[in-house]
Amino acid sequence: MSNKPSTHGHLSRRSVLAGVTASTAFLNPLQTARASEPLLHDIVAEHVRALAGGKNLKLRLLLPRGARANVGPVITAFREMTGVEVLLHEADFDEINTELYLDALTGTDTYDVALPATFGVPDLVASGAILPISQYADRYEPAGFRDGIIFSVGDTFDGKIYGFQADGDAYTMFYHKGMLEDSQEQARYSDRYGRALKIPDTWEELDRQMDFFNRPDEGKWGGLLFRTPNYLAWEWWIRFHAKGVWPFSTEMTPQVASDEGVEALEEMIRATAHLAPEASRLGLFENWERYSQGDVYCNIGWGGSQKHLNATQSDIRNQMVYGPIPGGILQGKPLAMPYFNWGWNYVVASNSRQPEVAYLFCLFASTPEMSTLAVRQKDGFFDPFRAEHYEDAGIKEAYTAEFLSVQRASLESAIPDLYLQNQGEYFRVLNEWLMRALTGEVSPKNALERVSNRWWSITNTSGQKNQKARWAQLRAKYPKQIGLALRDLS
Repeated sequence: MSNKPSTHGHLSRRSVLAGVTASTAFLNPLQTARASEPLLHDIVAEHVRALAGGKNLKLRLLLPRGARANVGPVITAFREMTGVEVLLHEADFDEINTELYLDALTGTDTYDVALPATFGVPDLVASGAILPISQYADRYEPAGFRDGIIFSVGDTFDGKIYGFQADGDAYTMFYHKGMLEDSQEQARYSDRYGRALKIPDTWEELDRQMDFFNRPDEGKWGGLLFRTPNYLAWEWWIRFHAKGVWPFSTEMTPQVASDEGVEALEEMIRATAHLAPEASRLGLFENWERYSQGDVYCNIGWGGSQKHLNATQSDIRNQMVYGPIPGGILQGKPLAMPYFNWGWNYVVASNSRQPEVAYLFCLFASTPEMSTLAVRQKDGFFDPFRAEHYEDAGIKEAYTAEFLSVQRASLESAIPDLYLQNQGEYFRVLNEWLMRALTGEVSPKNALERVSNRWWSITNTSGQKNQKARWAQLRAKYPKQIGLALRDLS
């Protein structure tokens, strides 16, 4: 993700098609040598031309600010290959769902395609704002096409396909290389704690390291983990899972106010004392800018964070070491807890006047060649999510091979977000009471009891029987090793 202005939306025909050709040749030179065997994006373009029938069609795409850099080259290629124009409408990332809700509610048809956050798809389905695309997938997608998407849990809901993953947003950790690998610091740490200073496996070890490096009198800080309202739930969610408990039982009983949930929140509160003081007020992009100053030991983020921190003008470029999100000691062994908590998803708006063409644009943008072209853009949001992306020279340059290795491993074993109806309300309540506990307004126990009570109400409003079935399906999609390690308390 990035907030930098982009010029990629107005590339020339020559530069875009040259980029597509180069990407295709790099990904599969044998395939491109056989001119008689067109690639998927060529086939999709032919379908679009047939549906358009020579008419001057236009698609309206709603996308988050900052994604233009990724989508621009794809749109240019789509127009050159099909004659169909794609008009862009940008909105703040947290306004995408609202725009789609309003269209569905009022019966207007402002958009054909949108790029909401993946965690927002269940609520968009519930509101009738987006269309299922299973029927189009059966007609147009070749066998095994979606197998190449490393994390695709959020593309489906209630047994139907609704989207195409466009962004591989698994949380990763960033560590200051100079601090972590300093021999004197390693000796001090070993003397103090009787253990080696290395990339931590558990939250307990990460918290210990942040405490160790937090030295305000020396102008150094332990961490820059998010402490603003919209981001709190994600860290607590991982800390809680790392305690080995499911957030809901199989009967949809909330388990967050358990001893394990309270302990996770108490640890999160204690860790806050070892963060740079600005952490409580920094948004996404401000967080990246602050960490790039190089006086903070660790940070948490995504591939977009790495694009920013690895930019040529970054003061911390080549000064980082990467690791997975910490986990816990489960069944006697350290168990990492990677988490897919964001991502963008191509979806078709329910009131689109041309849903089939809209779907085909999403498929075109999601093909290996076009998605590689999009992810490669250094100023854009999208991060690798298909196996082919990790072989592309431009993507390696944007991210570094070291980061990509950690990011891919995290995608391959990530727990999903809470992909249930009313996900937004579950997490809004969680964020609210976590913040009240962090500020000392209420005790951790009281905060999580309030969350538990509200979650009961949200589940009942959503229909407990349906939510129970959805939760069972979602639990089955957890990585096997993690699913076996988590337990129900009742």
